[in-house]
Amino acid sequence: MSIATKYNPQETEDKWYSYWLEKRFFHSEPDEREPYTIVIPPPNVTGVLHMGHMLNNTIQDVLIRKARMQGKNACWVPGTDHASIATEAKVVAMLKEQGINKKDLSREDFLKHAWEWKEKYGGIILEQLKKLGASCDWDRTRFTMEDDLSDAVIDSFIHLYKKGLIYRGYRMVNWDPQGKTSISDEEVIRKEVNSKLYYIKYFVATDEDISGLGHPTAEYVTIATTRPETIMADAAIFVNPSDERFKHLVGKKVRIPLIGREIEVMTDEYVDMEFGTGCLKVTPAHDTNDYELGLKYNLTPFLDILDDDAILNEKAEILVGEDRFVARKKIAKMLEEAGNLEKVEDYKSQVGFSERTDAVIEPKVSLQWFVKMKEFAQPALDDVVNGEVNLIPNKFENTYKHWMENVRDWNISRQLWWGQRIPAWYLPDGTYIIAKTQEEAFAEAQNLDTKPLDLKPSDLKQDEDVMDTWFSSWLWPISVFDGFKDPNNKDFNYYYPTNDLVTAPEILFFWVARMIMAGREFTGKKPFTNVYLTGIVRDKLGRKMSKSLGNSPDPIGLIDKYGADGVRVGMLMSSPAGNDLMFDEAYCEQGRNFASKIWNAFRLVKGWEVDTSLVNPNQQAVAWFESRFNEALIEIEHNFKQYRLSEALMATYKLVWDDFCAWYLEMVKPAYQHPIDAETKTATVNFFEQILKLLHPFMPFITEELYHDELFGKRAEMDCCIVADYPVVGAVNENLLKEAELVKGLVSEIRNVRNTRQISPKEALALSIIANSGANYKAWLNVVTKLANVNETHFVTDKVVGAAAFMVGKDEFFIPLAENVDAAAEKERLTKELAYLEGFLKSVNAKLSNERFVQNAKAEIIENERNKQADAESKITIIKDSLAAL
Repeated sequence: MSIATKYNPQETEDKWYSYWLEKRFFHSEPDEREPYTIVIPPPNVTGVLHMGHMLNNTIQDVLIRKARMQGKNACWVPGTDHASIATEAKVVAMLKEQGINKKDLSREDFLKHAWEWKEKYGGIILEQLKKLGASCDWDRTRFTMEDDLSDAVIDSFIHLYKKGLIYRGYRMVNWDPQGKTSISDEEVIRKEVNSKLYYIKYFVATDEDISGLGHPTAEYVTIATTRPETIMADAAIFVNPSDERFKHLVGKKVRIPLIGREIEVMTDEYVDMEFGTGCLKVTPAHDTNDYELGLKYNLTPFLDILDDDAILNEKAEILVGEDRFVARKKIAKMLEEAGNLEKVEDYKSQVGFSERTDAVIEPKVSLQWFVKMKEFAQPALDDVVNGEVNLIPNKFENTYKHWMENVRDWNISRQLWWGQRIPAWYLPDGTYIIAKTQEEAFAEAQNLDTKPLDLKPSDLKQDEDVMDTWFSSWLWPISVFDGFKDPNNKDFNYYYPTNDLVTAPEILFFWVARMIMAGREFTGKKPFTNVYLTGIVRDKLGRKMSKSLGNSPDPIGLIDKYGADGVRVGMLMSSPAGNDLMFDEAYCEQGRNFASKIWNAFRLVKGWEVDTSLVNPNQQAVAWFESRFNEALIEIEHNFKQYRLSEALMATYKLVWDDFCAWYLEMVKPAYQHPIDAETKTATVNFFEQILKLLHPFMPFITEELYHDELFGKRAEMDCCIVADYPVVGAVNENLLKEAELVKGLVSEIRNVRNTRQISPKEALALSIIANSGANYKAWLNVVTKLANVNETHFVTDKVVGAAAFMVGKDEFFIPLAENVDAAAEKERLTKELAYLEGFLKSVNAKLSNERFVQNAKAEIIENERNKQADAESKITIIKDSLAAL
């Protein structure tokens, strides 16, 4: 049966993915094998595949496929995150298009629409992952808001509350005025924006100042601020206690411009004397740092002049009902007219934006639910410091340590409807009870001394807020195996703790650290052993890929153009752990070309006709490639153990493209339209099968397609590359490998002689050899004859006069070409080579004569330098002899 001239990914990918699914190769059940488990970082149900997902999931699939081939019980659990803020925003937008306002709906009606949206759009990204070749156990697909996982979230909340680790209180949060909810720090995107710096005069209050607004001729301090619309919420003016300029004002009162309220001038080391005017206005309700100063000096009550829509409320006294940015422009004009505006400067500042709505974040003191984090932090820090959990690369350990040592309480409530609802039930007087159901809360209420006499279950109202999405995803490795529902179930006992987690460094604290915390709190175990931290996918200019820049290609479009295997190779070409990937579509093209190279090499081998009467002339080449394969496999395995997947791929790529295709196949292939001996054909087919297995984790589709070709014989139904035995390291003949490198160098040099002297490749050449190294060139004569078109070879002890001479290592070679040799040119070439070697030897000698280097360098490094020295000295002697002969 013939094979197509070109590889067609479109014909291959759907066929084999469907076959894998049909035969349930992705599915895992507990058995006697060693488990290897990965839980997917659950993408948002609102999401579609982007380049970050492509990189992350390609890495996971490589790891899971390799483990599966190595005989482990590989289980990759997929799923999606309900993404409270993002999903609610999508549903609100959808309803708005239909002329429906969320405010006009009941909670139940809104959730009905949200679930319909989720069922329609929520699985898109998982279907896209299948196009990539992701071999997830789709039977185990989980969703963070399905009943069992939601129960786990509620139960864990109740557990932590009863331990005193969850509380309700007023704290500073990131407020999204458009989404009308608090959001976490990782959902705030910092952007540099062009703004204005307003210099505002605060006049010192005096007894003569009966107007209450300060007097233009009175003493004042100047405050520089980017937010003049918040001055009505000022609680104090702060200066540095060491600042001589303002010591006479400390303890005095100044009046807030336009409203006249008096605030005190106070001191704190926090104030930077060199920044701005050296004076700081403090508005505790509208700035995170000011909030801390407000707490430190008890500047209560904190005055919040903005409502949830970022509109000025009645506490502002002026401009009530105005949007904060409109108010900023108006108040600047009012300050100028009142004589309180000294100047305005252009200024660049870092402003926080909501990742989901792109609204400017408003720091806001809000009544929220919080988790006390100090108690959680230490065990999770110990796991990383003690090596129980490995961060790869380990450069992130210091960042992790800093976060954990400076952890703050976690705001877990969100003012939304989509999500797990806070299990707090309020009595009419505001007292609350934490319970899973209204009935349980009512039963507990019967024990309260303050309960109303006629209390009914319907009198208890549940908290309107839902929990932060991260409060469900921190349970992910436990809850996907129903570790809360049934802690002793066979899946949980078998698969947990999991092995590897692949994720992005930006959620190292917000997700990874919290999963470690949850693992220790709820199971007493770590949730995983290794955390592989990928880099950010950037474009070739180094810019982070984003919709706004339009620099992010459509991943599905790339797969359609280059094939899934080509894209997978392209993604991994330059993605060392923890370092950003400078993505260029050319990498995918290179991946596609690699697939074509493999396909064409297979067609070549398959096309060889066998003549059983022929004797094998290729024993040396076959023995060499077997050693080279094992040598490469050692390097590949080492890279995998170090989680250097990019390097593992490159070592595989070079083995296949360079060693197998460019050298081995050229060494053994028969002359055009001539047959090959049976031994060589069998060995080559076996090598190809091993190569397909080695390539499969990286390139699953083309390898599965070729693995089933008739060249390998008829395969059984379940005999597939996806579950074939992964290659294991065999013997390596180091001497043979060194000889092969010399032979490859020899062939290259002979070809170079042809090129420089314009000798046709068809013209056979004679070759004389002085084998100073002791290499067994006789065993390689068949290879040299075939690849360099040499028709006679002589082993000599003296230099051949009048021949083209060159060296490979310490060995000398001569091609008698008297009529073609230019003695002057040959002398010039050798003189240049001599000058280079003498310079090289000088640098090596300098290093070896450096006492500090010799004392401090490792023994193997010094030995390597001495080998370089001896090699250079030997070559210099040979070149000088050659020059003398000329």
